[in-house]
Amino acid sequence: MISATGIKKQFGELEVLKGVDLNIAQGEVVSIVGPSGAGKTTLLQILGTLDKPNSGSITINNTEIQNLKEKELARFRNENIGFVFQFHQLLPEFNAIENIILPALIAGKNKSKSEIRAKEILSFLKLKDREHHKPAELSGGEKQRVAIARALINDPVVVFADEPTGSLDSKNQEELHKLFFSLRDEFKQTFVIVTHDLHLAHLSDREIRMKDGIVM
Repeated sequence: MISATGIKKQFGELEVLKGVDLNIAQGEVVSIVGPSGAGKTTLLQILGTLDKPNSGSITINNTEIQNLKEKELARFRNENIGFVFQFHQLLPEFNAIENIILPALIAGKNKSKSEIRAKEILSFLKLKDREHHKPAELSGGEKQRVAIARALINDPVVVFADEPTGSLDSKNQEELHKLFFSLRDEFKQTFVIVTHDLHLAHLSDREIRMKDGIVM
């Protein structure tokens, strides 16, 4: 479902990725692990089309990413990819439902139908009674689950998560670990997770280990 070949990335003289090859199957929960500076987040951003490699090719869901123009790429990203970051990145002036449906509205989807879908996802995430709460009224774990709901609103084929449990306490970390697998089973998405959390990594279907810009 995701195929990357010969991915290289430099920032000035610094070579961050040195020719990464990987393949990820549909429905896998994959963790990318390794020491700080290994290139994990850079790889995740490139796989998620947020950044471009200096060389190499990426295919996601049978689409060759490097062949897309900027507007086509933005549309592809919005329709096929969800993102979850370490810090939830929710807009403070919007409530949970309003935050969740933003990607759907950007995609031009019907607002009422998107709100119904958002409520369905929140119900699955056990946040039905938090629909109209703003971020300041939510706990850390609740904010991250709202962020996950936002990532799922357009039914993406893959969700990329960068240190999604990094800002949570141990109880919420454990709940989020279980949630990723429940989501995969329920919605059939592929999850690619950059993490320092070895417990989460060990639970994954597969660990991709990186060091010094290469896959070990």
